[in-house]
Amino acid sequence: MEPNARTEEMSEPRYRDVDAKSINGFLGVGIHLILLPVLLIIGALVAWPLNIILAPLWFLMWNSYVVVNPNEAVAVQFFGKYVATLKDEGFRFFLNPLYSKSRVSMRINNFESSKLKVNDVNANPIDIAAVVVWRVYDAAEALFEVENYDHYVQIQSEAALRAMSTKYPYDAIEEKDIGGTTLSSHQDIVAEELQASIESRLARAGIEVLEARISYLAYSTEIAQAMLRRQQASAVVAARREIVDGAVGMVELALEQLSEKDIIELDEEKKATMVSNLLVVLCSETDTTPVVNTGSL
Repeated sequence: MEPNARTEEMSEPRYRDVDAKSINGFLGVGIHLILLPVLLIIGALVAWPLNIILAPLWFLMWNSYVVVNPNEAVAVQFFGKYVATLKDEGFRFFLNPLYSKSRVSMRINNFESSKLKVNDVNANPIDIAAVVVWRVYDAAEALFEVENYDHYVQIQSEAALRAMSTKYPYDAIEEKDIGGTTLSSHQDIVAEELQASIESRLARAGIEVLEARISYLAYSTEIAQAMLRRQQASAVVAARREIVDGAVGMVELALEQLSEKDIIELDEEKKATMVSNLLVVLCSETDTTPVVNTGSL
């Protein structure tokens, strides 16, 4: 077999749910009880040693009953071979008493991954964890395609989280990050991609991912203080920029109004002095102390 053909064959699951045929369990009990005197009569009329064979068979038929709870599936096997999956809830009866039964819960599950230490796209070490909400939608795939589907969900979810974390920066602290997707500020976009990535990994196991979202995100301890100072410096610079922009606008407005109302005529040197004084007053972090000029401007 060629490698490509083998890869395609392995990518397709060998087992998928097949609807099992069963009848109502109470109807089965009625038929079961009616068969007892019939078998006794047949055994007495035909040959009494026949009861030695029919009696154990009658008792063996009690193994044909199964109770299926809501949001639960029962996969049946016949001497190791998968036969079908029963999803009809209630008391059910199989015609074959030799079926072995495996129960699979189809209820919604969730788990929180452990905190992973990874490097973001800028090689900054971060700690990250995620909450994954999932459920089994195909019992045969979950039972027979993977060894332990609970453990499989956890490992594959953490692998998808680790892979996604290396694609984006923690925060937009560099010029190349500005305007792009970041882990801290684009939670919805990151959650959608994480959900799609995990679901693609778990599709072979018959598992559906309902939601995947980052539950913990922080810089690792070795760089946390340095990144905090960097964020504080960026915030100070941004605040200063806002103050300067506002101060320049106020100075421009003051000069325009002085000129329009013809309150005072200022030459270039006086305008420069006035602009300097206004900027000092407006941009200063502390209250200014006025100085009264009793002479000329």
